[in-house]
Amino acid sequence: MPEVIFNGPAGRLEGRYQPSKQRGAPLAIVLHPHPQFGGTMNNQIVYNLYYAFVERGFSVLRFNFRGVGRSQGLFDHGQGELSDAAAALDWIQALNPDAKTCWIAGISFGSWIGMQLLMRRPEIEGFISIAAMANRYDFSFLAPCPSSGLFVHGDQDRVAPVNEVISVIDKVKTQKGVKIEHAVIKGANHFFENHVDELIGIVGDYLDKRLTSKGRAA
Repeated sequence: MPEVIFNGPAGRLEGRYQPSKQRGAPLAIVLHPHPQFGGTMNNQIVYNLYYAFVERGFSVLRFNFRGVGRSQGLFDHGQGELSDAAAALDWIQALNPDAKTCWIAGISFGSWIGMQLLMRRPEIEGFISIAAMANRYDFSFLAPCPSSGLFVHGDQDRVAPVNEVISVIDKVKTQKGVKIEHAVIKGANHFFENHVDELIGIVGDYLDKRLTSKGRAA
């Protein structure tokens, strides 16, 4: 799990990168929760998601948004962080020119950033959106959503109530062949305390299903 530093729009960004042993393997980027509320790339869910992709043969990057850890810059309320995520995707693609596809995974604030990146980069073919803060951020830009993916929420989430996310999903128009799935974990709060293993299991099952349908990554 080598430490990496790459250039972002506001200065250097700190990350962890695990390349696949397979040439042309798909890419994955994992985006952490809100920087002003303790979110970092070492968040437990981020860490476990990172390895869920690694174990399935992806080349995977997680990184700190600007102003977090050793990443330079200051918090920019989403606009700058979206630019950071785009720079991260550029960086991992430059290292892996043979990769045909990419996935984006985000938790909470990172979910909002990831879904915006999804709309801008057609090479992103799948997403994992965990604890999306649909009550705080506008997701109406998903019109239509260009890629299939999975939303996961806890039914005890008081930060971003599950009914708000379901409302967003119900309104999202999808293109032909695009399917949005949604899983709710009973008893889980916004941080999935005591439910992280269950969360990662659901994500892993979803990834396995998608990868099996088009040929496994590893």
